[in-house]
Amino acid sequence: MTSPQAPSHSHPLTSYGWNADLAAAFADHQAAGHHPARIVRVDRGHATAVTTTGTVRATTDQRTAPPCTGDWAALRPGPTPELAAVLPRRTAITRASAGARSHAQALAANVDTVAIAVSLAGRAAPGLVERLLALAWESGARPVIVLTKADLATTDPADALAETAELAPGVDVLLTSTATGEGLDTLTAVLTGTVVLLGASGAGKSSLGNALLGADLLATGHVREQDGRGRHTTVHRELLPLPTGGVLIDTPGLRAVGLQDTGDGIEQVFAEITQLARHCRFADCAHQTEPDCAVLAAVEDGALPERRLVSYRKLLRESAWAASRDDARLRSRRTAERKAITRHLRATYEHRKPQI
Repeated sequence: MTSPQAPSHSHPLTSYGWNADLAAAFADHQAAGHHPARIVRVDRGHATAVTTTGTVRATTDQRTAPPCTGDWAALRPGPTPELAAVLPRRTAITRASAGARSHAQALAANVDTVAIAVSLAGRAAPGLVERLLALAWESGARPVIVLTKADLATTDPADALAETAELAPGVDVLLTSTATGEGLDTLTAVLTGTVVLLGASGAGKSSLGNALLGADLLATGHVREQDGRGRHTTVHRELLPLPTGGVLIDTPGLRAVGLQDTGDGIEQVFAEITQLARHCRFADCAHQTEPDCAVLAAVEDGALPERRLVSYRKLLRESAWAASRDDARLRSRRTAERKAITRHLRATYEHRKPQI
């Protein structure tokens, strides 16, 4: 590996997103003799990273924050490079991990565009689309909904396009087919920077990724006819350069999309409810039974589908619950730290007591 260079159009990592801001953030690490790298893939205890001289396999240090695909990092050079630090993330897609001990799990970092794949070969669940949109908006990246498999659509694609657009105010919704090439040129023009593919198993993410990459670099699999689901052909999050510029991160199909304190993202997804809420009598209206609630009035007169309000309430409850768990963990950790300090001080004072 060579020494880090000043950012320029000829910098080896420019095609992966390296720029002047990253160079400034890396200055102290450069002074320490570290090398810049972008994390391509993460395995247990190791990270594959692209550097100024190529791709290397680096060990991770338990003393540093765990990396995820898309992170920019500082590598400590040597026969076996070691991850010395993870640079601050500009954006991050984070969900609640599965299981009773739910915690924030980073899926991808420093993302510019989130392409949400929704298959037209089966009926897309509106609730899942709304969840993925909330995840995308909360990350700080720009979401784009990609309706895939238009050639296998079970309903009129134009109707599906209109219905999906109603779920995603302010979001581009594109109709595509990797089999016929429909919509791929438009999609390529819309996706910019670091692009991450999100969606359920069988949504056609890997096929879409291969079309964008211009080569069959991502494994694809068959979909079950009875429920339209596919098995996980992508088992790791992996970052690959796009021929038109930028990079692509493919992710395993998401069977569970837990929201982790995504209140702002939810408000963005349900922008029409947020707008209506401004006309409620009470500023803290919960849109349940309050008098003069503009949101409930919109449901009654048919301007707002009741399903949207039910979904909005559900996602807000889930997000608030996740936030409260985080607060509880923080309090518990601080309490444990205080107790440890107290035990240490007591032991110190006992040691200093004069012996009689």
